Amino acid sequence: MITREHPLPLSTQCKILNLSRSGIYYVPMLVSDEDRELMRLIDEIHLECPYAGTRGMRNELWNKGRKVGRGHVRTLMKKMGVEALYRKPRLTKTHPGHTIYPYLLRGLTITEANAAWCADITYIPMRKGFCYLVAIMDWASRKVLAWRLSNTLDTSFCTEALEEAISRYGAPQIFNTDQGSQFTSDDFVNILKNHDIKISMDGRGRWMDNVFIERLWKSVKYEDIYLKGYNSITEVRQGLMAWFDRYNRLRRHQGLDDRTPDAVYWNTLPGVKDAM
Repeated sequence: MITREHPLPLSTQCKILNLSRSGIYYVPMLVSDEDRELMRLIDEIHLECPYAGTRGMRNELWNKGRKVGRGHVRTLMKKMGVEALYRKPRLTKTHPGHTIYPYLLRGLTITEANAAWCADITYIPMRKGFCYLVAIMDWASRKVLAWRLSNTLDTSFCTEALEEAISRYGAPQIFNTDQGSQFTSDDFVNILKNHDIKISMDGRGRWMDNVFIERLWKSVKYEDIYLKGYNSITEVRQGLMAWFDRYNRLRRHQGLDDRTPDAVYWNTLPGVKDAM
């Protein structure tokens, strides 16, 4: 809405639209090469030590010869969307407009496709930047139903992935996520409600509640992202298209009796299974 080519001065345009001029003149700072390397190391450490907070992360970086302060580590972890995963007291209030839903999968044995889905977001390092990946996974089969990349932690790339998964595979009975703001947002929750999907959320710090997708992140990073060192989101997207296709069609899982996610999904899908 604001344009420098308009005959009205920027200050007048901001006044008309009730916007702060500081947001118009602000030029975002690029992440330095040093910080990108630190973020890559933080990502690797987080995969191995998900319980590490800012102090533990700083200590692990010191062990790798990176003398960095705890405050700087905290800033980078926040930018990455990374936090320590452990049971801790609820010290902050949730957004007043965001409802937190109970965890519905405890004690359930999920053996059929579309009985429960889960979703999560992870940080993806690149040689000259970073982005974020969201994936929608079927709980019983581990099949990745949809995924999206974004250079910001907004809600839209999560809702796009959710809408694609539902349009291609129908609606699950239960949808489980963590308590991230993208998943508690009205835009995301309303899609679930409109399809009569029961909403489930992990307990705060309960990473084991979404353990299958946490394992997915470890696999995709060690088997693709870290090995390839992609230069751009376009390259990441092309690489992940091939990786997820192979993962779904050809990757055999010991926990699935050495079957592939595709095989388990289609063989346990209600209606399809009954017709076989």
